[in-house]
Amino acid sequence: MSAENPISPDSQEQPLNALIVREGEGVQDAVPLADGIFASKGISNSYLVTTPAGDLLINTGMYNEADQIRTRFAAVSANPVRVIVFTQGHPDHVGGWSQLDAPGIETIAQANHPDVREYFHRLQPFFARRSRRLWNRDITRVDPTYQPPEPVLTTTFLDSHTFTLGGRRIELYSTPGGETTDSLVVWLPDERILFTGNLFGPLFGHIPNLYTVRGDKIRSAIAYLHSVDRVIGLAPDLLITGHGEPIRGAENIRTRLTQMRDATQYVRDRTIGGMNAGVDLWTLMGQITLPPELAIPQGHGKVPWIVRAIWEEHTGWFRYESTTELYDVPPSAIYEELIELAGGTAPLIDRAETHLAAGRALEALHFAEIVLSQTPKDPVALRVQLEAHELLLARSGRENFSEVRWLEAEIRDIREALS
Repeated sequence: MSAENPISPDSQEQPLNALIVREGEGVQDAVPLADGIFASKGISNSYLVTTPAGDLLINTGMYNEADQIRTRFAAVSANPVRVIVFTQGHPDHVGGWSQLDAPGIETIAQANHPDVREYFHRLQPFFARRSRRLWNRDITRVDPTYQPPEPVLTTTFLDSHTFTLGGRRIELYSTPGGETTDSLVVWLPDERILFTGNLFGPLFGHIPNLYTVRGDKIRSAIAYLHSVDRVIGLAPDLLITGHGEPIRGAENIRTRLTQMRDATQYVRDRTIGGMNAGVDLWTLMGQITLPPELAIPQGHGKVPWIVRAIWEEHTGWFRYESTTELYDVPPSAIYEELIELAGGTAPLIDRAETHLAAGRALEALHFAEIVLSQTPKDPVALRVQLEAHELLLARSGRENFSEVRWLEAEIRDIREALS
């Protein structure tokens, strides 16, 4: 791929995440999923469970989707909303709350919800900058700097909570192994229907995303495994996630959940085994792969990222590799001296080009970045950097959203610098 051939989002296959967040665009109707149950598609879906005594609203979408949600659900139910439940505290699940709330509505969330919201509220400027870099091509109708009013909860619970609405029994269970520690599932035991939100990420059947590139707290692998087991134990006939289409059939659901659980367990076991054997993090990231029978897709999380997340979940950031890890002088602090010792940037660029010619994109990037730290407009170093990123993108298979969008953003920036 050359600098004169820019990436065209319309001409290349897009990661699945990029497609599902746009499913709700345009004028649409609510989608019937089961008897008296409807979906409003959005960046993250909202769901309406209707009853004669009023309705249950599961998640309230982004702040800019609230009018759509209200209009779509009003067309299928004249009942007032009596209860709002949040499956997690992310903005695409709670952002429309203030517009959809009304007197007499009970708002329920797991007890960790206030802490999750405090974390995202306090760090919004930080996350907004990062999210824009990954999502600005795919989510174009959202102002990431806007903070809608925070939800006011009327009911919280630790492990489980049960209520009845219009003859429908509704059970809520904490599943903190999802994307947030306040993750919960909504279980309709009589109908054997389960709403999981983003417990399994936006892409059901994929490896979990225990660490997200945009930034977030590391998610616990063992908590995820326990949460999957909890869902398996419920044995749903219909599983409705936060994105995409429902998954139907008890045996199909159980088979896929078991594979997701076993794949995560496999990576965790191999990572901990390697740690105990004294193998370093970087080697484990490169060595651990899923066996064929557990080789599920990696569109949201990636196995090497899970390895690192598991490592740092259990041991933190100090890896016993260098005393310098404990202090505030990064490796880049000596780059200028390295260039001087090398007799200028030319030998470093030559070595970068040698690595690139041999297909060693990451080694080439290390050398190019040393040069660019001191001479940020060096055209040869920029060209090496560009071609290394293009090589990584080609090797990625364009499967994992965060990897693809990060590499594409870097490629755009380097091309701009070259021009």
